[in-house]
Amino acid sequence: MSHLTPASRVRLTAGLALVAALAAGGLTTAVPAQPATASAPAHDGKDVILNLFQWTWDSVAAECTSTIGPAGFGYVQVSPPQESIRGTQWWTSYQPVSYRIESKLGTRAEFANMVSTCNAAGVGVIVDAVINHMAGADVGSGTGVAGSSFGVDSFPAVPYGYGDFNDCRSNISDYGDRYNVQNCRLVSLQDLRTGSDYVRTKIAGYLNDLLSLGVAGFRIDAAKHIPAADLVAIKQKLSNPDAYWVQEVIGAPGEPIQPSEYLGTGDSHEFGYARGLKSAFDGSIANLKNIQNGLLASANAGVFVDNHDTERNGETMNYQWGAKYLLGNVFMLSYPYGSPSVYSGYAFGSSTKDDGAPGASATSVPDANCANSAWVCTQRKQEIVGMVGFHNAVSGAALTNWYDNGSNLIAYGRGSLGYVAINNTGSSVTQTFTTSLPAGSYCNVVSAGGCAQSFTVSGGQVTLTLPAYGAVALRVGAGSTTPPTDTATTVYYSTAKNWSAYNIHYKVGSGAWTAVPGVAMTAACTGWVSREIATDGATVTAAFTNGFGTWDNNGGHDYSLSGTHVAVSATGAVTAGDPCSTAPASGASFTVTASAASGQSVYVVGDIAALGAWAPANAIALAQQGGSWSGTVALPAGTTFQYKYITRTTAGAVTWETGANRTATVGANGSVTLSDTWRS
Repeated sequence: MSHLTPASRVRLTAGLALVAALAAGGLTTAVPAQPATASAPAHDGKDVILNLFQWTWDSVAAECTSTIGPAGFGYVQVSPPQESIRGTQWWTSYQPVSYRIESKLGTRAEFANMVSTCNAAGVGVIVDAVINHMAGADVGSGTGVAGSSFGVDSFPAVPYGYGDFNDCRSNISDYGDRYNVQNCRLVSLQDLRTGSDYVRTKIAGYLNDLLSLGVAGFRIDAAKHIPAADLVAIKQKLSNPDAYWVQEVIGAPGEPIQPSEYLGTGDSHEFGYARGLKSAFDGSIANLKNIQNGLLASANAGVFVDNHDTERNGETMNYQWGAKYLLGNVFMLSYPYGSPSVYSGYAFGSSTKDDGAPGASATSVPDANCANSAWVCTQRKQEIVGMVGFHNAVSGAALTNWYDNGSNLIAYGRGSLGYVAINNTGSSVTQTFTTSLPAGSYCNVVSAGGCAQSFTVSGGQVTLTLPAYGAVALRVGAGSTTPPTDTATTVYYSTAKNWSAYNIHYKVGSGAWTAVPGVAMTAACTGWVSREIATDGATVTAAFTNGFGTWDNNGGHDYSLSGTHVAVSATGAVTAGDPCSTAPASGASFTVTASAASGQSVYVVGDIAALGAWAPANAIALAQQGGSWSGTVALPAGTTFQYKYITRTTAGAVTWETGANRTATVGANGSVTLSDTWRS
C-alpha cells in the first residue's frame, strides 16, 4: 500500500543494514554502495483496510469478490486464524493454544482459498496476529478447537513449556511500570518470553506460514505488552521483512510506553484519533481541522473510527451512534491523515458484549449474512462505498478551502480533485461554498442510487443542501462534465536489465492503479521498450516489473512521469524526450581543467564498463589542450553514471581527485557535455 506503502509504509531495507555495516567498518572507498533491493508497490495503490471482525474465511472470500474489491478497498483484515480455546465468546479467538491455522472461522484450506480469492479481487489480506501470549492461566487445561491439548505453562502443539513464559506470573497491576506491563500477564493471559530466540523463532515460523499462503501483512495484537526490540527481532526473521505491520499500542499520557517507540518495525494504531472523533461528533466538529495535532505523523498512523475492543468499552463511537458514526467514517476517508481502517462487526447489547458472532458455538461460527440485521455490514453502506472511492481518487492531494461555522458544519477540499461538506446537526443546511474543483456537474458519492443527487460547480462556487446529520462528497471522475484534454504520454524503459518481459504498473493522476503486474511494454528501438498511456495531461505514477516478482519501483518511491515522451534509464534516471528518435549518441564529452606533472596524464574513470568500472587501469585517457584535458565516450541516451578524474604516470602510479563521486546522465538527445575542475 503507497502510504500503507498497507506500503508499504515503514520498511526494513538492505540499505539500512549497509549503512550500519559501513559505520562499523569505517569504509571510505570511492566505489559507490550497492542499492537496496527493490520491492513491489503498494497493493494496487489502495490503502483503505476493511476490518471484518469474526467473519468466516468463506464469507470473507465471497465478500472480496462481491463488495470489497469492487468498492476499492486495498486490504481486508481478518480475525486471528490460529487454533484457540473453545467457547462462544468472541475473545476466545484471542487465546491461542497452537499456531495451527485451524479455527472457529475455518480450516487451513478455507483460509488459503480466501487469501487466493481476495488477492484475485485486488484485495490483500492482513491477519490479526496474537503473538504476545497464549491462553489464559485462569482457563487451566483443555483442548483447543482443532484438538490440541494445553495447560498452564504447557502448549505441546507448539511446543511451549514453563521456560518460554516470563517469570512474572501475576496480572499487570501498574501501567506506569514498563517491566510490569511487558512481563506480567494481561488479564491472566500467559505472557510469552519474547526476548528468547526460541520463542521469537516459533512466532516468526507462524507468521512465515501465513506469508507462504499469500497474506500481505499483520496487525500485531497487544504490541504494547511486547518490548519494541523483541518485535524488531521477530520481524527480521520473516521471509518478507517488508510485510505490512501495524501495531496495537494504546498510548496514554504519563505512561512510559508510547506508540512512537514501535515505529522501527511498522505503523501504530493511533487511538487518540478515534477518541478525538468521538469527542468532536459529540460536541463540535469544527475542531477536526487540526485533529492530527499531537498525534503520530500521518505516515506512521493507522486510524479508525472504532475496533472490536473500543466499540464495546465506550472509548470510541460505534455503529449504535447511527448517522454520526457514518459521518465519522466520511471524515476519516476524506481527511488526509493516516491509513484508514473501516470496521464491520455485529450487533450487541450492554449485557451481550462478550457474545460471539450470531449463531456461534464453542467450536464454529456461521457464515456472515448481511441480510440478517445482526450483522452490521458497514462496508455495504453507500456512505462507505462512495467514500472509499473518494479516498482513492484524492490520494496525495492537500487539504484546501477549509470552512467551519465554529460548531457543527464543516467543509473542505482535497486540492482540485474533491470536496466534502459535513453537517453534524439535526436540521438540514443549504449554503454556498468555495471549492477548487473544475467547473462541471458532480454526483454526490454518498447519496444512494448512483448519481441520484448532483451539484454544479461554477467558478469554484457550489451551493449544497446537506441533510440533518448528513454529508455531500464530490470528486473529479464521478459525474464531472469537464471535457478531457485528450493527451497521452509515451513512456520508454531501458532493456538493460535483460528481463524476458517488461510491464508498466501505473496510475494516472489520482486514479486507480492497473492490476498487477500492469500492462505489457513493446519494443521501441534497440535498448528500449515503450507504452503509450492516455493521461489527459495528468502525471503518471509508475513502477516496472518482469511479471515474475522482480520490480523496479524507484527504491520504493515509484516513478513520476509526465510530458509527451519520457524515458527511464537503466539506472533509474528520468529524462524528457524520445530516446529512439535520434541517431546513435555522441555520448558524454568530458573537459577538466587540471595541472599534470611531467610524466602524468589525466584520465576519467566511472562506475560503468564504458568508463572502466572504477578500475584505474581501464580508465579513459583524455587529450591535453592547454590547461585542460578532454575526451568523448560513446554512451546510450538515458545512461546515468558516476565518475571521477585521476592522474596516472607512465609507471602506473595513480592519484585520485578528492571529493564525492560526480554524477551525470546522457540526455534523451544522446549527449551530455561536462566541464569540470580538478579537485585537489
